Amino acid sequence: MPVDLPAGTVEVSGDLALPDDAWAFAAIAHGAGAGYRHPFLIGFARSLARQGVGTLRFNFPYVEAGRRMPGPAAHAVATWAAVMAFAATQTRVPVFAVGKSYGGRMASMAAAEGGIDPAGLVYLGYPLHPPGAPDKPRVAHLPAVRPPQLFVEGRTDPFVDPHSQLEEAVATCRDAEIAWLDGGHSFEVKGRKRAADEIGAGLAPLVATWMRGRT
Repeated sequence: MPVDLPAGTVEVSGDLALPDDAWAFAAIAHGAGAGYRHPFLIGFARSLARQGVGTLRFNFPYVEAGRRMPGPAAHAVATWAAVMAFAATQTRVPVFAVGKSYGGRMASMAAAEGGIDPAGLVYLGYPLHPPGAPDKPRVAHLPAVRPPQLFVEGRTDPFVDPHSQLEEAVATCRDAEIAWLDGGHSFEVKGRKRAADEIGAGLAPLVATWMRGRT
């Protein structure tokens, strides 16, 4: 998929799955440290597909270029705009923006700026602030997000501690809710060994149910 950046157009890779009976579609962004082939995202997308949700997992330009650190936020916002435009050419069903951690935060920024207008946004572990730094919240733009928002959060996630800080931020949004689940930032539960794809797959029913209520 082509993405227009200030220095020129680049291409990013993705994986598209569109069930014949699709009633919704989810563009899915990765977290800061992993690309679209991460097992968590693969398990999540496959489980959504079994429930009739088309999916498009994709890379941000910095991952495509082989870098480990995210590029400027503007690049991620531009990527979200390009991906949502591409998704609109692939399906006629409602399209949602879903992101793991960093990918979700970038989707929220794109929506707040008016760069994307999805049927809803789903954040899988929204990084409210850096771990141990609740004095650096990333919430100022959230009230400007017009589509419905679902924050799927782990109760022991250090990115959302204290919980009240996220709850207060969500209360300022136009249409937003939180689903608190067991686990940390990637929904891993101490003492319970589960593969990343299994963890991702386990989140899909919750997300699909929420999507149903927005279509």
